[in-house]
Amino acid sequence: MAKIIDGKTIRDYNLNLMKEEVAALNEQGIYPCLAVIIVGNNPASRVYVNNKKAACDKTGIISREYALPEETTTDELLELIDKLNADDEVSGILCQLPLPQQIDKEKVLERISPSKDVDCFHPENIGRLSIGNGIFLPCTPNGVMKLLEYEGIEVAGKRCVIIGRSNIVGKPMAMLMLAANATVTVCHSRTENLSEITRQADILVAAVGVPDFVKADMVREGAVVIDVGINRNVNERLCGDVDFKEVAKKASYITPVPGGVGPMTITMLMRNTITAAKNS
Repeated sequence: MAKIIDGKTIRDYNLNLMKEEVAALNEQGIYPCLAVIIVGNNPASRVYVNNKKAACDKTGIISREYALPEETTTDELLELIDKLNADDEVSGILCQLPLPQQIDKEKVLERISPSKDVDCFHPENIGRLSIGNGIFLPCTPNGVMKLLEYEGIEVAGKRCVIIGRSNIVGKPMAMLMLAANATVTVCHSRTENLSEITRQADILVAAVGVPDFVKADMVREGAVVIDVGINRNVNERLCGDVDFKEVAKKASYITPVPGGVGPMTITMLMRNTITAAKNS
């Protein structure tokens, strides 16, 4: 039976370290500050923003919230971002996704200064990441790396298979794994013989967005299974991309949903905010 990787425990460990780091920075006159923009009344977005504020409170990072109405235009949002880019007291800027349909998401994400792009979505920061010279590391993939590091799971030389090629998880996850000297395969909806490939994985990362997509027969005995998915099943219960109950019987380590990767995403956002403050 797999050992369950407890993301909440690892989150708390990292946040406590960051709290000490922020206190030391404050003594030097450096005050990390995260500005979070939320547009509209998406209930899930509100939960995420509240969780980010709570993480700021735990670490001593200053939190600013900018709540804009649903009918906000692209130009109005860009104007706010320009003001925050120019504000020396703001270390990092995050625009909570999804945005209302009338807003040009790409324009918004590219308007945030690369030096304040703590989500690591700006093309410049993704480019830097691809050549191993990133200012920031993408929050969810870096959270996965921290889970593995905490558990003492060796990545170098291992075969890592990632299911999913999104810009937020799949692609940057592959880059971080490569940087850690893993041999990486990225699978997606057009991949043929998927199960044959996933059964070769020492570390299997599922980021496909389909409830219980990864079945036990897709997993090699003793593999490390990381579930990045956050879905609702037919009973409206929160679940991941992995059939947890069955896969846990074969894996050596596995992350649960909720309580696995999720807590680490916001934790790594705090790490990027501290990095931004140090570099400002």
